[in-house]
This record gives sequence, C-alpha cells and structure tokens, in this order.
Amino acid sequence: MADQLQLPPSLDLPPHLSAHKYFFVCTLTVAAWDTLVLSPRSYRLLRTKEWPVLKIAFHFLRLFMPIEFTIAGVAFFDTKWSQETCQKFFLFEPICTAILLAICSMVHVIRIHAIYDKNKTILTGMSGLLAVQVVVTAICCGFFRNTPLEEGQGCIASPKHNWVGIYWLSATLLYTASFAFALVRSFKSLEIKPITKWKLMLRDGLNLYGAIWIVNMTNMLFWFIITPTGDNDPVKTIVTSMTAVLTTSMTLRIILSVRGTLVHGGSFAVSSTSNPSRSGGTTHVLSGNRREPTNPVLSLSHQPAPTAYAVPLGQKERSDWGAPEYDGKSSVGDNKEAGFPIEPTESNEENLGVKITVDTQTDYESYGRAK
Repeated sequence: MADQLQLPPSLDLPPHLSAHKYFFVCTLTVAAWDTLVLSPRSYRLLRTKEWPVLKIAFHFLRLFMPIEFTIAGVAFFDTKWSQETCQKFFLFEPICTAILLAICSMVHVIRIHAIYDKNKTILTGMSGLLAVQVVVTAICCGFFRNTPLEEGQGCIASPKHNWVGIYWLSATLLYTASFAFALVRSFKSLEIKPITKWKLMLRDGLNLYGAIWIVNMTNMLFWFIITPTGDNDPVKTIVTSMTAVLTTSMTLRIILSVRGTLVHGGSFAVSSTSNPSRSGGTTHVLSGNRREPTNPVLSLSHQPAPTAYAVPLGQKERSDWGAPEYDGKSSVGDNKEAGFPIEPTESNEENLGVKITVDTQTDYESYGRAK
C-alpha cells in the first residue's frame, strides 16, 4: 500500500525546490506579461528613424529576456531532462543572465551620464563599475555547478562557493550608484522647478531605479545570508531569475521614459541652465538706445539687463518723467500711470534670466511741439 502511494521524484519535491518552482512560474508570468504590455510602445519606437545605442539595447533586451527564460523554464520543468543533459546545459542561465545584466547596466551608465549633462567624471565612475561587473560575472560563471537533483526534478545551476555571490554583488553596486545619482539629480532640480515629490518620482522615473535596487538587494539576502540545507538545496538562486526579469523590465521602462530623442542618452527633464525667475514670468526691460530709431522689436537674451529708461505710453504731462523710483515689480500692469521705470534697478541688472528688450522709435521733437 505504501508503494502505491509513493510519488515520483518530479512530484515529491523538497520544500525549497517546490518554492523555487512556484517562484519560477511567477517569473515566466511576469516576463510574458511585460513582453505583451510593451508591444505597442515597442512598435512605435521601432518605427523611429534613428538607431541610437539605447534603442538597440531596448529591442535586444525585449527579445533576449523572454527567450532566455523560456528555454531555462523548459529545462527546469521538463521531467524528461536527464542529469547527463543538464550537466551540459546548466551554464546556459548564468551566462545569458550575465549578458542581460551587462546590457541593462550599460543603459544605466548611458542614462546617468546624459542626465548629468555629459559629465566625464560621472561617465568614468559608472563605466568603471560596468567594467568590474562584466569581468566579475564572466569569472563567476566558471564556478557554477549542476545542482544534484533527482531525475525529473529539473535542471538548476548553483554556486560552488558562497563567494560566487559577487556575481550579483557587482551588478547591485552599479544599480545602487545609478539610483543614488538619479535621486541627487532629481532633488537638485527642485531648486530650479519646485514640484511635489510624487510628480518628481514619476517625472524622473525614480520608482524604476528604486525597484531595480530593491530586487537586487533582496537577491543579496538569499545569496549571503540564507543557508542551504544541503548540496541539493537551490535556495540561494531562488530569486535570481525574478531579479533578472524585473531588472530588465524596469530598465526597458527607463528607456521609454526618456523625453525626446534617445541620441546620446536623451536629456534631463529640467535644464541645469534654467533660471528660477523664468517660472514666475519674464522681466520686461526697455532699451536705452536712442540714436538709431527702429521698429518695435522683441529680443530674447540671457545677458544682464541693460539700463532701464521710461518712455510714456501716451500723451501725458512731462511730470510723468519724474515719477518715483520703480519698486521692482513687473512693469506690465503694475504702474499704469507712470509707464515703465525711469531709473536703473539693481534687481534687473542682477537678473540673468530671459530678458525681453523693446526698442521703439520716439520722436522727441514732435513730443515737444505737441506740448
């Protein structure tokens, strides 16, 4: 009777292996859902004429990720896979995941470099972390082994030594730096354009960088803290597949969140050369050029404002020219009687924002005769 109730090895799974299989089902579900949801936006991006590095990386990741984990899923769930076949195949996932992480990290390097206005120091530091990651993951691939499971229980790669966890540590360091740089850049932009923290998060994709950091740090807990019960316990790698899928998924959305062109990594949402005074309206200044009369002209300039003089807007008494000194407010609608300010103002001279200069022709002789 006991022999009749004996389950085959493919169904008689230890607790950690059973949890691993359930978690891998969730991984495949997320990969399939992400591929389906991003299809319309991927098609629109494909139709654009330019082919910068970020666009090539996007389409590579979008195809490579589901293909890798579909093949790994077949090896994991197919009960007909023998351990001899697995011995030749188990390095497939570590190697493909290393490639996947390298492309994702390259996207982070390009994007962080772009939002810091092509800062060479940032590029050097992030590129150094990427180089370390590529070298470390390549070396660590040689220290994985086939998990000794029973026939029909699946094919899983496990580390030979605990230090092999630096495979994921190298990538986590880069994503930590990426998240930190993105946070600093975003909060610094509040000095130029203040917005709510929620809008800031959505505008700059901080939720995407944060999600990548969280899943990679969670993976670190399994690699360096949780202890397996034996050589046949794959608990260390239980969340590696989900980490790779979510890292790829969030990185794809970082690319899609770039405003404008993807050439050179795109640009930041707020220019670092912007002036806070622009958000409160422009400053109107009247040029003091009286020698060469011209037609009314509006000119935009980032230079300091010229000396301001007053020109009466209508036929008024000469006493208007002796109006009190301007109080520093906008000259449009704030001083209807006196027109524009007659004396130079320090606030206008020190303001480096956008200036609107109005050059008008004034016939002083006709004005005197009219009096």
